[in-house]
Parts: sequence; C-alpha cells; structure tokens
Amino acid sequence: MKATYDARTDTLSIILKTDAVVTDSDEDKPGVILDYDRAGNLVSLEILDASKRVTEARRFEFETMG
Repeated sequence: MKATYDARTDTLSIILKTDAVVTDSDEDKPGVILDYDRAGNLVSLEILDASKRVTEARRFEFETMG
C-alpha cells in the first residue's frame, strides 16, 4: 500500500495494490475517483482538492492493530 500527496495538483492518492492494472475508474462522489482492476476490485483512490477535503493533506499517520 502506498499514499502520496501532490501539492502542485492538490491530489491525495492511496494505492491499495501496487501491482494491479487499473481497467476502470469511477468518480463515485465529486472529487473522489475510485480505480478498479479487471475483476472489479478497488485498487486505488484519488482525492482531488485534497487540502479542502482532508484535515492535513501533507501529514499521514499509519497504524496497525493486532
């Protein structure tokens, strides 16, 4: 899994499967793009205008449990 924030485009990308090929994309809600593989599995998502939608687009925290 990988997350990136591009300040130039104000886009937050979260890639769930780095080796997957995106075959379909859907803008589920305005400014939120979901990417799917051939089997229909969600493989990544992009949040446009991230600084307006996310508390701190430049800060990322990751936690595992269990």
